[in-house]
Amino acid sequence: MIVSGPALKHVDSHSAIHEAALNEAIELNEILESLLKNNELDKGLEVAYVAVEHWETRTLRHAQSEEEGLYKEMVEEKPELKDSIVALTRDHDILRFIVKEIKGKLGEDGFNAEVMQHFHSLVIVDEYHNQEEERILPHH
Repeated sequence: MIVSGPALKHVDSHSAIHEAALNEAIELNEILESLLKNNELDKGLEVAYVAVEHWETRTLRHAQSEEEGLYKEMVEEKPELKDSIVALTRDHDILRFIVKEIKGKLGEDGFNAEVMQHFHSLVIVDEYHNQEEERILPHH
């Protein structure tokens, strides 16, 4: 059994983890938008792969640790949170799906406006998820 670490259990630390990862993703999107606007698609492709790696190593790895530790612990402590935890996990699944879609599109078509839209979608889903997680689990 994986037990969630102290940072996941302390609300300020946990929130800071989310905020830092999201801010980094937004900065990467801004760089990607600039490259797209300037039609620097080869460089955009390189940065897009960096952005994918960011989502995989920062947000999705964190999501996995939440699912394996914090979320299970929260449901054990408060079974009435089960439906909310299922919804939060579904958010993670949506993020994983979008990242997978981006990787496929980058491999097939390279970096383009459609890929950029997917990166913006990741940020929107993650912002909503973070708000909901803080609302549902205010004292984790």
